Amino acid sequence: MKLHILGICGTFMSGIAVLAKQAGHTVTGSDMNVYPPMSTQLISQGIALNEGYDPAHIPADVDYVIVGNVIKRGNPAIEHVLANQIPYISGPQWLAENVLKDRWVLAVAGTHGKTTTTSMLAWLLESAGLGPGFLIGGVPENFGVSARLGKSPYFVIEADEYDCAFFDKRSKFIHYHPKTLILNNLEFDHADIFADLEAIKQQFHYLVRTVPGNGLIVRNAEDNNLASVLEKGCWTPQATFGRGEWSSELTEKDGSVFKVFHSDAEIGEVHWRLLGKHNVDNALAAIAAAHHVKVDPSVSAKALSGFKNVKRRLEIKGKVKDVVVYDDFAHHPTAIATTLSGLRAKIGTARMVAVIEFGSYTMRSGVHKDRIREAFADADMVVCKKTDTEWGLNSVLGEFTQPTALYDDVDSLVKNLAPVLQAGDHVIIMSNSGFGGIHQKLIDAIEKG
Repeated sequence: MKLHILGICGTFMSGIAVLAKQAGHTVTGSDMNVYPPMSTQLISQGIALNEGYDPAHIPADVDYVIVGNVIKRGNPAIEHVLANQIPYISGPQWLAENVLKDRWVLAVAGTHGKTTTTSMLAWLLESAGLGPGFLIGGVPENFGVSARLGKSPYFVIEADEYDCAFFDKRSKFIHYHPKTLILNNLEFDHADIFADLEAIKQQFHYLVRTVPGNGLIVRNAEDNNLASVLEKGCWTPQATFGRGEWSSELTEKDGSVFKVFHSDAEIGEVHWRLLGKHNVDNALAAIAAAHHVKVDPSVSAKALSGFKNVKRRLEIKGKVKDVVVYDDFAHHPTAIATTLSGLRAKIGTARMVAVIEFGSYTMRSGVHKDRIREAFADADMVVCKKTDTEWGLNSVLGEFTQPTALYDDVDSLVKNLAPVLQAGDHVIIMSNSGFGGIHQKLIDAIEKG
């Protein structure tokens, strides 16, 4: 079958492309924004990419067009599809009908930590010899690819609450029908499609309704928003993490070593590369979910020592003149705070410089502006690039106690930041986009300086 994917470079749609190719389909795709890591993944898989949405990119003999949620009416490619009655489908629906059907789906949902936790869970099942299929919203270093079909009954998926397509406004995860469901946390996000927190809670309640009575919901016991969702109705057994059934004790304060407890009994100690209490909680959730498919928790604890996380999750991009430059996907205040806190616990009193691009609609709308100063509390300096909308960022930065700077573009930011960096500094660049290639530009500028 010939498939063409509109919006193919999105993290989810890129995974769909990989799965379709592995299933034996001929796959091509189009996107307006083509940048790593997804563009390089697609090229390495032999999938043809087209930049832009020219209808001519769609093969004349295409069988189906898979439509990403980035595509809106008025887009020339989708207008061509509609006008010519070419069969089309959303990515989540195609996935449900062609990959997830008849499989034991283990899904990871929540505002934060989905990608990391999904990667952990896939790795635990892999380490136990179960050979799972998976689709992850990033490229896990242990696998080198964001998706694979797998040959076992198990399929691990990052369950996103964002909508499916312009013609299907349900959350993606409604299509997945998981038997094992992790609920990490729940906060307001995606202000472009959700009016308020209650609207998101409703979608999560719909997700809970799809989990069978012989399944399992693994939930964060410390999240009150999740508790209120489950109070709406739950017909599935639950396991809690953080406190209750699955808990931890930090041996190292940065979270790099911790003990795992199941019903107050110690089942192992984890020594790994990740940092922060939030990642320890992610690990507990993954261990609990793996236990549901009969993976021994002590085996999971040992396997985490070999877990390498996901690209763009506190990923070290380079070390130049004793300045360490990181790339991180965090852009929501909670994610920013937990990431910086974990790094602070690791580096102690070393200077930490946070470089941020507020790229998401939610942040640019100013919904969380009252939380930004607190989110950056662990940083010694905060440097930002201006956004294309005015939402009060300048005044917010004026409330910071540490030095801040705001620049019009990436080049001026790099030009001014590089000379003030010192040996021993840790520079963490945070964005949910390519950020204009800032990582390599900054590394080059430090090297030349």
